[in-house]
Amino acid sequence: MVAADNFPHIRCMTLRRKFLKLGWPARVAVFAVSICICALSAAAYADDPKAAAEALRDSPPIRTSAQPPAKFFTINSVLAKSDRAQGRGKDAIRLVSLKSSNTVTDARPPLAEVSARGAEPFGLFTFRAPEGLLSRKWRGLQSDLIKEEKVLERCRDDASDCPSYAAQFLRLINAVKSKSGRAQLEEANRGVNAAIRFVSDYAQYGEADRWSAPLATFATAKGDCEDYAFAKYVALRAAGFPSDDLRVVMGRDRTMRQDHAILAARLDGRWLVLDSQRSELIEDSRVPDLTPVFAIDHRGVLLLAASYE
Repeated sequence: MVAADNFPHIRCMTLRRKFLKLGWPARVAVFAVSICICALSAAAYADDPKAAAEALRDSPPIRTSAQPPAKFFTINSVLAKSDRAQGRGKDAIRLVSLKSSNTVTDARPPLAEVSARGAEPFGLFTFRAPEGLLSRKWRGLQSDLIKEEKVLERCRDDASDCPSYAAQFLRLINAVKSKSGRAQLEEANRGVNAAIRFVSDYAQYGEADRWSAPLATFATAKGDCEDYAFAKYVALRAAGFPSDDLRVVMGRDRTMRQDHAILAARLDGRWLVLDSQRSELIEDSRVPDLTPVFAIDHRGVLLLAASYE
């Protein structure tokens, strides 16, 4: 039996290694002896706290396994060590955590609330239309309008050298200019509707679709819905109506099951429709059978579309 005074440093835990190497009968015996030794040692040091402190100080650190002790580190310390190794200076510190105001996130920013109703005719929104047939036709018509404006200038300078159809259109412009507000729009709508008889492009020109400038239309006194709309557009612009408030709208008439064009004019924040099929003006909200697709104005050809949620 081993005496208790051979364990001055209370190495009760060091018995564990030897204890595990013993068989079960020997383990039971050693376990009993260890309990007695630990109890006697505790009793001995209870009366002498100074001896207990010296024993704990001089005792080697306790290792519970053969592995080296665990080390703990933070991401910030790793980044700081990396910065120093890359020559950024011993005091270089790069932190992982950021202030909330500078937080980087892959979350989508909240979408700005978009009004369900646009500012264009029929409560729609406009987008630049891709280059195509309509854009080319509009540029061709604009070239014709420049030529016809020179004819109108000559008519203003010398009425005796003015074609009758040009004089007729110039009188319409002057009549529209003499009015204001809604009356101005009504004058343009009635005047063009009265001057032109509806004839399809196929019947008149043998073509599926031709866009004619106002003087060419007034020269034949015939035209289809686009010709009506363009004549009203030009007359109102010549009379001083704001070009930003005029749109030639093209779409599909669901009742007639054919394409249709009208002129939309904005007055006091509301869009009014000038239609070849009506002598009176109506608001765009009262034209339920037209599906608008394109809008044409001084900016070019635009696509019309509704917002979606």
